[in-house]
Amino acid sequence: MKLFLDANILVSVLNKEYPVFSYSSRILSLADQKPFRLYTSAICLAIAYYFSEKKSGRVLAGKKMELLCSKINICPSNGETVQATLANKKIKDFEDGLEYYAALHSKCDCILTENESDYYFSAIEVMNSMRFIEKYFRQ
Repeated sequence: MKLFLDANILVSVLNKEYPVFSYSSRILSLADQKPFRLYTSAICLAIAYYFSEKKSGRVLAGKKMELLCSKINICPSNGETVQATLANKKIKDFEDGLEYYAALHSKCDCILTENESDYYFSAIEVMNSMRFIEKYFRQ
């Protein structure tokens, strides 16, 4: 299962933001487990780095990003994703559109975000980290 991680999932892990961290960190731990493959975009990484640097400083934020990037795949974003976003009149937030089309073109099965309503236009399943853990890891 290919999972696209929105910036807010990455930020919650990098900055240990509770209560979301309890769920988002479990999602990141799936990077080494089949059948899961984790994806994000360069834009999400830039956003995550920005907030990590504000909290942890440049050096530690850089180390966190190196580790993060060694575990997840980065979706390509190019002119095609930009044009698809611009062409979709349902999309009101340009950045969310870029993330969506990066996930779509990488054939992701699910977008994980703490702001599910941002992807109201999505044909891909969208859920928050808590709901994902509850759905796929019930005990």
